[in-house]
Amino acid sequence: MDASPSRSRVHGLALPLAAGLCAIALVSGCSGSNSNASQAGATKPGSTQQNSATRPADDLQAGFQTVIKNVLPSVVQIDASNSLGSGIVYDDKGHIVTNAHVVGEEKTFKVTIATGEKVLSASLVAAYPQQDLAVIKLDDVPSGLEPATFGESEKVEVGQIVLAMGSPLGLSSSVTQGIVSAVGRTVTESSAGGGTGATIANMVQTSAAINPGNSGGALVNLDSEVIGIPTLGAVDPEMGDSAAPGIGFAIPASMVKKVAEQIVKNGKVTDSGRAALNITGRTVVDDNYQPAGVALVGVTKGGAADEAGLRAGDIITKIGDTQITTIISLSEALAADKPGQKVTVTYLRNGAQKTADVTLGEI
Repeated sequence: MDASPSRSRVHGLALPLAAGLCAIALVSGCSGSNSNASQAGATKPGSTQQNSATRPADDLQAGFQTVIKNVLPSVVQIDASNSLGSGIVYDDKGHIVTNAHVVGEEKTFKVTIATGEKVLSASLVAAYPQQDLAVIKLDDVPSGLEPATFGESEKVEVGQIVLAMGSPLGLSSSVTQGIVSAVGRTVTESSAGGGTGATIANMVQTSAAINPGNSGGALVNLDSEVIGIPTLGAVDPEMGDSAAPGIGFAIPASMVKKVAEQIVKNGKVTDSGRAALNITGRTVVDDNYQPAGVALVGVTKGGAADEAGLRAGDIITKIGDTQITTIISLSEALAADKPGQKVTVTYLRNGAQKTADVTLGEI
């Protein structure tokens, strides 16, 4: 799966916005010419039958408006000098969680909250590119700052209606709507265009529009809970890496909370929860110049691979039953595993195939 970060490099963008409403009339025809009977079967405007038919739509609209009212004040726009992104108010002390690719290499930021046009200053607490998450902190915390409520990732289900809130293309406080279209996706972010190149597991896939500038914002359920941070939009390499409409990905709330809590408390991530072989590697190709495995360039002394007897020059071809052809496929194979878990690694050494049982380490 190819994906690209959805931050915006557009400043001062003025876009003409138009809303189109289409009314569709459904007409049922009957045989015969009894006009009185036809009139008797018609529904008069304002009748009980018409009201009951429109009530579900009214209820859903009211639900959307309630969620927006509850959550949008907790979603901010972040100006990181040469890029724009979004963020979520994490607590009442002024901590804001966002994507690492939104903050980039910057240390200071301009933040606009949804409840006012006043621009606030903020500073970086820490970034964790391995999970494409970061926390910044407002230098002065305004009164009435509203932290968002984060939901439980295990309760997210395909088909749930969700709203994406953020600042696509610099249009602050924008809301789009869709559903959860898949869960448990493992996606590798592009390292081009400011991306971190991170491989992220258990992402929430959504049909809600995720555009440049939405990164770091909120994917919200109808209980006004943040269930993820919109981070990536899928791209189609066969179409010149153009965006694939209706396919966006959000980092699950459980991982957001895990990383943010550590950064707020310790100023860094001390427990990633991410499995690793503790190696550096590179993709190798076969005689037909096709990716054929990952050669170990370096093995960390005392790390998982070293303890299992792997050494520089070995070429990994499988993790368990999963074929490994590139460094990205290796990262994706390990993304859902946990430190301390045992896996069987198949590798080549001097052309001979071997296996090793490896107890995974931690990133």
